[in-house]
Amino acid sequence: MRRYGRFDACEDAVQEALLAAATQWPEQGTPDNPYGWLVTVATRRFTDWVRSDAARRRREDDDALATPDLHAPAADEDTAGDEDDSLTLLFLCCHPALSPPSQIALTLRALGGLGTAEIAHAFFVPEATMAQRISRAKQTVRKAGATFELPPASEREERLRTVLHVLYLMFNEGYTAMAGADLQRRDLTAEAVRLARMLRERLPGDSEVAGLLALMLLTEARRNARTGPDGSLVPLAEQDRERWDRALIAEGVEIITRTLESTSGLGPYQLQAAIAAVHDEAPRVEDTDWPQILALYGLLEQAAPGPMVTLNRVVAVAMVHGPDEGLKILDGLETDERMAEHHRLHAVRAHLLEMADRPDEARDSYRTAARYTTSLPEQRYLEGKSAALR
Repeated sequence: MRRYGRFDACEDAVQEALLAAATQWPEQGTPDNPYGWLVTVATRRFTDWVRSDAARRRREDDDALATPDLHAPAADEDTAGDEDDSLTLLFLCCHPALSPPSQIALTLRALGGLGTAEIAHAFFVPEATMAQRISRAKQTVRKAGATFELPPASEREERLRTVLHVLYLMFNEGYTAMAGADLQRRDLTAEAVRLARMLRERLPGDSEVAGLLALMLLTEARRNARTGPDGSLVPLAEQDRERWDRALIAEGVEIITRTLESTSGLGPYQLQAAIAAVHDEAPRVEDTDWPQILALYGLLEQAAPGPMVTLNRVVAVAMVHGPDEGLKILDGLETDERMAEHHRLHAVRAHLLEMADRPDEARDSYRTAARYTTSLPEQRYLEGKSAALR
């Protein structure tokens, strides 16, 4: 098994960070007149939806009329082609006059094809708030005198970090949609990969650009095996690895291997790509090199500490040292009340409790995770896991 990176002793301290969680609205009503109640509730909800959608459309129309569009120049203008236009627009959306959240939101709107409601959901803010943020971001870029061209070399490095983060978020939303009936959005992942390839062509010596592209390719390689014929979620451990795209795996492994051999520092995207490579190179799930994955997560937690990194490391801890050790770390994550309501934490807890042969507790945690998620495929999967433990 190929070894990715060089490992020293890694501390197991839990890193806590801010993470907003989606809220769930409880059902209202009375069973006295179930059919009449259902009709009433359905009518009210439909009316609310129509009003909300109409208001959203008015806001977006007003926004489009009141602020300049951040799109590429017309076809008859002097440009270097569609790819150069997209790359220039990407850097324009990450203008230093904008705050990082506004940079990300504007990029997702202009290049990612996400609607205002989808971006608001990703940021855990009301749709009206996000509409105002995007409108202000457009106005700020215009007032800053930004032009449709790549930033000077002196600014490019700083803005590149934001660009990479935006592409990372865009790919993640496409790979596992945060809400809705479909688990994946191929248009977003394809656009993120296309832009990442363009960045690497322009900046072939940047190790984190290479790391992000490798991570995307190694993750995208598993796409076809992630869902069943009915669109249901298939977790990594249960996927048919014959359906993985070996060409993408080979390309991703080649990129990350060459990158790690030629760089002295290990960035977050390189480390995540190395973890993905370890998973993808295992011919069977039982062949997965979990000690190496655990070591890589230890390095990643030092390079980019955060609750989701810790949550992923918990799984590796459980696979190497047993579920009880992983559950101890989860107890620390739950001290953050916002993290305590994130469905992934409860899903991991349920998995570890199932590994520890505690089915009753695992069933309750699966049910809790299903209640918190806003993705229908994830919800159905978690509910199915809970039902199977009865």
